[in-house]
Amino acid sequence: MNLALLFDEDFVASDRVVLRGRRLEHIRSVLGASTGDQLPVGRVNGLIGLGEVIKLADSEAELVVVLDQQPPPPLPLTLILAMPRPKMFRRILQTSATLGIKDIWLINSYKVEKSFWQTPWLSDQNLRENLTLGLEQAKDTIMPSVYIRKLFKPFVEDELPALLNGKEALVAHPGTATPCPTHLNKPTALCIGPEGGFTPYEVGKLEEAGCQSVHLGRRILRVETAVPVLVSRLFDACL
Repeated sequence: MNLALLFDEDFVASDRVVLRGRRLEHIRSVLGASTGDQLPVGRVNGLIGLGEVIKLADSEAELVVVLDQQPPPPLPLTLILAMPRPKMFRRILQTSATLGIKDIWLINSYKVEKSFWQTPWLSDQNLRENLTLGLEQAKDTIMPSVYIRKLFKPFVEDELPALLNGKEALVAHPGTATPCPTHLNKPTALCIGPEGGFTPYEVGKLEEAGCQSVHLGRRILRVETAVPVLVSRLFDACL
């Protein structure tokens, strides 16, 4: 935790917060903080700054906070991701938040198993928890939005064209002729398939909606690897 992310419910006054649970344990056990120490803090969807520990007990920590700095700028990226395997999903969420992605769409695909949609990691509480971990790592405060679409064709035909409007639209697809571009640094939509990739039919529908198929070379990457590799290739801010 490089920054303690503060939620509205943490505030007991305009400049004071009380932290419990995971963040308290981190302050006590990992940071080894004491009364009087200052820690990086940030308010969700707001400013970042410093918090001074004025009380540290077994059950809670109280901090006086001064929030006076802007968070890092977000990436101009819409990430459209076939629902990953649950065991890697939480890591992908955290990585996406750390990289500055604020617009995440989880979609269905032929190779996405129905059971993936039953994972408890899709609950609002677990989504917030994992996105929070990613933001804290990056010293960011702007909470990403996550949208869930369990039907591929209606999403691609009815919603995706408008979502792609004004953006460079790409679908990562091994075997295509066009390499993934670099240094785009402009509004972009990136579609990444499941393990095994999108089917030819799905790639065709994505291309009909306005996406261009691109590749990363001959090596086939896991989704959790492909996300940071593609994002760092597209945006200088990740270098």
